This record gives sequence, structure tokens and C-alpha cells, in this order.
Amino acid sequence: MQFLANALNDDAFLLDMEAESLNEVFELSLDHLISRDLIAKEHRDVIHQALLTREKAVSTAIGQAVAIPHAYVPEIEQPRVFFVRLKRPLNLGAPDGVPTRFFFILLGPTGFAAEHLDTLTSIARLMSDEEFRYDLLQSRSRKNVLDALERFHLRNTPIIPDAVKKAEEVLKFSGKPFGGVWNDFKRRWPHYRDDWTRGWSSKSAAATVFLFFACLAPAVTFGGIMGAITNQQIGVVEMLIATAAGGMIYAIFSGQPLILLGGVGPMLVFTGILYQMCVDLSIPFLPMYQWIGFWTALILLILCSSDASVLMRYFTRFSDDVFSVLMSLIFIYEAVKALAMIFQESFADSSVNHDKAFLSLILAVGTAMIAFNLSRFRRSRYLMPWMREFLSDFGPTIAIAATACIGFAFRGEIPLDQLAVPAAIQPTMVNPETGDPRSWIIDGSTLPFNLKMLAILPAILAAVLIFLVQNVTGRLINGPDLKLKKGAAYHLDLLVLAVLVLICSLFGLPWLVAATVRSLAHVRGLATVEEQISSSGEKKERFIHVEENRLTAFAIHALIGLSLLALNILAYTPMAVLFGLFLYMGVVSLLGNQFIERLSLWLMDSSLYPRTHYIRRVPIRLIHVFTLVQLLCLIVLCLINLSPYKWMRLTFPIFIAFLVPVRSLLDLIFPPEELAVLDATTDPDEEKSHWT
Repeated sequence: MQFLANALNDDAFLLDMEAESLNEVFELSLDHLISRDLIAKEHRDVIHQALLTREKAVSTAIGQAVAIPHAYVPEIEQPRVFFVRLKRPLNLGAPDGVPTRFFFILLGPTGFAAEHLDTLTSIARLMSDEEFRYDLLQSRSRKNVLDALERFHLRNTPIIPDAVKKAEEVLKFSGKPFGGVWNDFKRRWPHYRDDWTRGWSSKSAAATVFLFFACLAPAVTFGGIMGAITNQQIGVVEMLIATAAGGMIYAIFSGQPLILLGGVGPMLVFTGILYQMCVDLSIPFLPMYQWIGFWTALILLILCSSDASVLMRYFTRFSDDVFSVLMSLIFIYEAVKALAMIFQESFADSSVNHDKAFLSLILAVGTAMIAFNLSRFRRSRYLMPWMREFLSDFGPTIAIAATACIGFAFRGEIPLDQLAVPAAIQPTMVNPETGDPRSWIIDGSTLPFNLKMLAILPAILAAVLIFLVQNVTGRLINGPDLKLKKGAAYHLDLLVLAVLVLICSLFGLPWLVAATVRSLAHVRGLATVEEQISSSGEKKERFIHVEENRLTAFAIHALIGLSLLALNILAYTPMAVLFGLFLYMGVVSLLGNQFIERLSLWLMDSSLYPRTHYIRRVPIRLIHVFTLVQLLCLIVLCLINLSPYKWMRLTFPIFIAFLVPVRSLLDLIFPPEELAVLDATTDPDEEKSHWT
């Protein structure tokens, strides 16, 4: 990419040019070249007219926000490349519909067009790299652009096996105790300082505020449910403390800090079943819960010491997509169920005012719609670019604030359900005789020895559940489509989680695990995305850069901890607003899921199918069969979660693991080439490029 480096060294470039038209771009560019003695002043009008004539014939905007105007006239003696980045893009009718912001103006003597073909090819290859485009957009000086060029060169230089060590495979047996943990630590340690400094940006601030509510809402909701199913032995206070403290510890010591911990539906169900079994067998719940947690932590420790997380390489996109949809549907289901209960309560008694139900519905749907539309405002034609960026980043936060204010305005006329926060920071369980709360530390020594040993049986299931949910979420977060650069750390993350399970068990706090939907929302909140338009006109968002850091995760959970000091203020938040946040996160997490895309084909006119890589390469019948198998797996997992039989819901982690052999059976049905296309980890390059 020497052409751009030469232009920068010759001072043949302008960053953030103020231009309102293409003609103005040419005029300012030629004036700058003349001021640097790169072209003669008397040749200005000839070159200017040649550039305009070329544009009248056909636009030189080639897509990806790039245009390559060129002119070849006898008056030019030396070929030149002039680079321009506009402060505000211009709509020049590019084939992908993206406004043009980057100009590479090629000038040369008559007959020099053939020599510029290599330059044109290099520009196309350079600007098709989304990471370089992001770096180029963020550059503020010549050095920034040169550094971006160097990073592009390093990314695209072939690795020579004899000279450079091959990239480490994350999911590979080390052959040593805790070898995987050590490899994860070595991989992530060089980025540790950057993890803290990278989070100081407006995008990180927006993600922090939005995800504070996104993590607080399920913590309070799931904590309330857990209090109900455990007879208030573990409740909202315990869930908030575990989420805050566990989240901060994980943000500091984990290998992949973009993963957010919290209570999840499957773990909630598992805890409820444990409590009921203890009641049925007349076993004290909290001491038994503590010992099950101790055994679970030990099993997780053994798993991470033996590199068990490498088994996740047998999981593929088939299982990832099913699990991701399941977690998203749980969020949507909880929101819809809560709203349905409000309507049921309002209409059960004819004397009750129905305004509560309708206002709750308006606030929930309004929150989801405002957040969704503002998050897409980046692609709007209205307002200034920085305004669109601000509204897009802070969209969910604005939605929460706006709808919460509406609910507060009606507080005197319509009594809405408010956020159910505890009255004081103390254990939920109290002594019925004295009214004093239980001790924070559980005394598990009172449990008989045989029960301590028996606790290992449910601990095995708990460890399998935590292992699978944590690692599958890790696979989703570290997927190639999300463009994370710093590497995964499955073994180190599992070690940190084992320590947290041990600590939570000691204090009678809920066990935490990776929260899939919240973690994906975290990555999306820190991501810079662009919209791609295929040759068939299909629009699809694509990640080009993620601000990987630890600061946002730490700040989110620190705010949850501080919220314990402002419980009376949080109590004014209408629950309907938080249900709308559930809807938003659930629906957004489904976007871009290939399983959902293929499922939508069942309702689509076959002549209007999008021209995706799998539709072009795999017979439609086999695509539908593959989708049907995934749908059946999803239905089974949903039925397990909703089953009235406790023993069946306890087997949920086993059914997640069964996704692997189900996928293996597809090898007997599908030809290997077609199955590889359907189950590809990421879309092939030709699906991502505007240049093909």
C-alpha cells in the first residue's frame, strides 16, 4: 500500500475536509496540491475539468464509502495519488447506497491509466478491510493513518511457519495440569492494561448506563422469583450482592471481561428444584446448598485444571444458534408472561381500572420500540453525524428514561407496579421467633456427614449446567462474526467462576454464570457496525470493531452495588419499562442469527429468497431439513424448561450436551460439502464484500 504512504509523506492528503459537493472536493484538493508544489497552478483548470468530465460519464463512487476520481491529461508529468477524508459524507450514488467519505484522487499523464490498475486494485483491497476503515475513520493525524496501514499489513501478511510461530489454538489440550489456564493468562496478560484504558469513551459510557438497567432488572426479577421458590431463604438482596460483587471480581480477573455474569433461567429452575427436594427429604436447605456449592466449585476446578473446555470444539454453529435463540426466547417469554399477568389481574375483577394494564403495555412496547429505533438511528439521514451517533449509542438509555418519566407522570392516577427492591440491606431470611435476619455466613458444619457426601450428586448436574452455559456463551461472544481481537480464555474464565461459586456458597448467595443475552448486548453496545447491502438488495448489519475493555463490566456491576444505597430511588422505576428492556434485548439478540434467518424462509416466496451463500450452494430441501432439526431441538429444550415434572427440568444441562451428538448424526444425512456450508462458523468472504 505504498501509494497511500507516499501520498501521506508528500503531504498529498486532507483529513476532515469541509465540502458540500463533489466540485468543491476537487477544488479544495487541487488548491492543496498547488500549495504543496505537487502540480502547477496553470494546469489547475485543465485537471479540474477532466475530473468533472469523468464524473459526468459515470460516478467513481465504488462503495464502502469510497470514491476513486481520476484524470489523465498531458499537462501532468508525474502520477499523483491524493487522499481525502470528508468531515461529512456525500451521497454520490454508490452501488451499495452508502454515502462517500473517502476519496482517492488519481492524477497522471495521458496513457497512464493502465499503470494505475494496480493502484485501483490495492485501494479496493485496502478499503474492503473493515478494521482499516474503522482505523481510518478514527485517525486524527498522518501518524494515525500510517499506523493503520502498518496494522493492515500485519493482518494480511502470510505467516511463514519457519519464521513465525503459528497462532495458538485456544481449544487445544495443553497436556499439563492447569496448562490451559496458564495459556489463557499468557494470551490475555499483554492486553490487561489496555483493557482498562480502552473503556474511556462515550460508547463505553452509553453501554454502561444501558446495561446497568439491563442487568439490574433481571437481578431484581430473578431474585424475587428465587425468594418465592425458596421460601425467602435466598432473595433479592442476595441476588443483587452476588451480581455486584461477582461481576466486579469477574471483570478484574477473568480472561474475557465482555462476558457478564448474572442469574439465568436454567440456574433459577435448578435452585428451585433443589429447595423442593430438601423440603421433601426434611433437609435444611441453606447448609445443603452450601455443600452442593462446595462440591460444584471443586468439580469446576477439576474441569478447568484438565482443560475440559476444549470439548467445546465439538460444538458448532448448529448448537450455538439453538442455544442463543433459547436464551433470547427466555427473555421474551418472561416479559410477555409478566405483561399477561398484569392484564389477567386487571380483568379478573370488573371493578378494577383497566388503565394499569394498558399503560403497562404502552410503556413496555414503547421502551422496546424507542430503544430499537434509536439504536438504528446511525443510518438515518437526519441530524448531524455526531448527533446520530449519540442517539444510537444512548438509545436504550434514552428509552428507559423517557418511558419511566411517562410512568412517573401518571403515578397519581394509575398505580403501576414498581421495581420491587428490598427495604434494607440484610439477608432475606429472618428468624420467625426473633425477627432477626440470618447470619451472612452459612454454617454448613451442622449437616450430617452422609448428606455432605450425598451433595456431590446434584453438584455434578450443577457443574455440568454451569460448564455448558458458561462455555457456550463464551463461544458466542468469541465468535468470528463479532470481530474480537484479544482472544478467548475459556479455562481461565471457568477457574474464576469456580472461585465465585465457592464464595457464593459460603455466604448463601445465588450461583452466577455467564448471562448470554446480557453478554451479547454488552458486545453490541461496544461495537461499531456498518450496514451491508448484498447484490440482491438484502440489508445486514456487520460488526467492524468492538471496544474490548474491562472498565464497562466493572462499572456496570459497581453501579449495581451502589444501587443498594439508593433503593428508595430505584423503587420509582415502573416494572413495565424493564419488561420492555427484556423485549428489546431478546429481540435484538435474535437479529443476525442464521437459524432465525433460515426459519423465515418457510414464510417467504421462494423466488424472493436472499442470495446467501447457503442458498446458492445447498438445495432448498436440505436447508429446510437442517432448519427443522434445529427447530425440533429448540422445542425440546423449551419443553424441558417449562415441564411440570421437576426431574425432567433437572436434566436440562444433559439435553444441551445432546446437541453435539444430534449434530453428529447429520453427517449421515447431508453430503459433507453442503453440511459444511450450512454449519460454517462464519459467512464466507464473498458474502461480506461489496467488491465482488
